[in-house]
Parts: sequence; C-alpha cells; structure tokens
Amino acid sequence: MTNINSIAKNTIVALVAFAATLPLTTASHAGGYKAGYHAYVDGVASWDVLNMRKWPASYSQKVAAIPDNGWGIWVERCIYKEDASDWCKVKYADQWGWVNKKYITEYEY
Repeated sequence: MTNINSIAKNTIVALVAFAATLPLTTASHAGGYKAGYHAYVDGVASWDVLNMRKWPASYSQKVAAIPDNGWGIWVERCIYKEDASDWCKVKYADQWGWVNKKYITEYEY
C-alpha cells in the first residue's frame, strides 16, 4: 500500500520543480489579458470602494479598500477563471492584492 504522505511529498516536489522553470518577468499578455499596466477603479458607486483581496476570490480576506477617485493602481497580471469572475493582481498604496477585473480600467495615455 502506498503511503499518502509519500504521494503528497512527491507532488509538492514536482510542483516546486515546475515553478522553478517559469520565467520571473511579467509577460506582455498573460492569460489572454495585457499585463504590467496602470489602471484605475471604474464601475464602483461613488459612495463605495473596490475591495482588494488576499487571494483571487470574493470570500478571501480583505487587505485594502480602493476608492473610485481616479487613484492609480498597478496591474501586475490578470487571470481568467472559466465559470467565475476574472481577477487581477494589483498594487495600490504599497499593498499587493487581488481585485475583480470588471471594476478596473486601463489608463489611456
């Protein structure tokens, strides 16, 4: 009989080895979305804020609140989730977190 802990260890080792092969630079288009750009909060009521989450899920811990006042946010990358909301990893006021993609718009220069 195979030990379940042995299988888990082997799986973790394989995932770490795979992750080590991934590039460390941000791609210009990751997951079908443009990456590495400035954006702002859009589509949130003027009296409300955009919640930044620790992980890309609405039930994840809130780490910051971004007002809809034109403040710039940096979009590192976005992920597409089939059957769910798309999420972007962003930086706002020296804080990193995830926001729902439908509430941000890229700055037009």
